[in-house]
Formats: sequence, C-alpha cells, structure tokens
Amino acid sequence: MNKSSLREIKKEATAHALAEAAFQLALERGMDGFVVEDVVQRAGYSRRTFANYFSCKEEAVATATVPYHDVGEFYELLNRMPDSTSPIDAMYQFVKMQLAEESLRRMKQLFTLSKSYPGLEPYTLTAVHLLQREAQNLLTELFRESHSREYTYLLVGSVCSMIVPLLDGSLLVRLPGEAPDEETGAQSFDDFFDTAFGYLRNGFLLD
Repeated sequence: MNKSSLREIKKEATAHALAEAAFQLALERGMDGFVVEDVVQRAGYSRRTFANYFSCKEEAVATATVPYHDVGEFYELLNRMPDSTSPIDAMYQFVKMQLAEESLRRMKQLFTLSKSYPGLEPYTLTAVHLLQREAQNLLTELFRESHSREYTYLLVGSVCSMIVPLLDGSLLVRLPGEAPDEETGAQSFDDFFDTAFGYLRNGFLLD
C-alpha cells in the first residue's frame, strides 16, 4: 500500500471519528445540547482538524449516517450474477447492500432529529445524495457501453428519490428491525422495495 493510499485511509478514519462523535452527541443531548468543542474533545482531535472536514456540527451529524460498504463487495456480488444483468437489477442489489438495517435506522434517526431542529434539515439529504453519487459512478462504469448516461441518471435518481419519503414518514414503511404495527398497516421495507422496483421494471404500468 503506497503513502497516498495510507493518507486517504487516515483521512477517512478521522472524518468518520468526528462524524460519529457528533452523531452520538446529537442522540444523547439533542442538537442544542452540544457544540463543536464537545465533538472534538470526544473524538480526540483539534477544532482545526474538525474545520478541515466539516463546516458545522450539523454537517458532521449528517455525514455519520451515510451508508458505506466497500465497492469491492458490490463487484463480488455482481460477479456472481449473470452476464445479462440489467442496470435495474444491479441497482437493486447495490441499494439492498447499502441500505442494511443499521444504515436505515441511523438515517431515520437523522430525519427525526431534523423535525425538532430545523437547522439540521438542509443536511438530511447529504446521506441520500452521497449514496446517489456512488451508485451513479458505479452504473456509469458498468454500463457505459450498453446504456446511455441519461438512462442511468434517470434510474439512479428514481431509486434514490424513493428513500426520502420512507425516512421522513411520508410513506408508511416499516424499516428492518421495527415491530409490525397493525394500527398503521405499514408495509415492510422489503415489500416496499420490491414494489418500487416492480414499477421500474414495468415502466410504471399498474398491474
């Protein structure tokens, strides 16, 4: 591993430690209950280091919820799929991998926090945006010879746009790990996910 790679790993670890400290403080105290100085003390870094990565505590809190898996995992998964795998099927597997139970739980906690602290709201889309950007880069690389960029952009945008309403409560969806609620009749995340991709595969035609 070269020095550049080691430097990038160290930078990612620092950003993660700062973001995680901010996120845990937000859950424990609320957004008004801590300041940047509390974040750096808990993470063990200086305020100057914090400023190298984040513009404010709100950005750090949001960044901690960004789902992340090594793209190598995705390629391993894709290699086990047929050569005829479509962009929709690849996107399905990518999002299922990224939006595991823990990732969804943390993202929902972020959206819940933003309802009480409006200053956090502009940053709630950070996680979704970064997920969208990573998915777009992957699909562009995988299908550049068979599908236009317009197609993959529309596909990725359509899929990522469905994430926000299930996190902010606009759609009644029971996330993984949540108990069934007969009163609300919320469908499971897996059912919602399969239904959404069913619409994509069928060109949004109703059954």
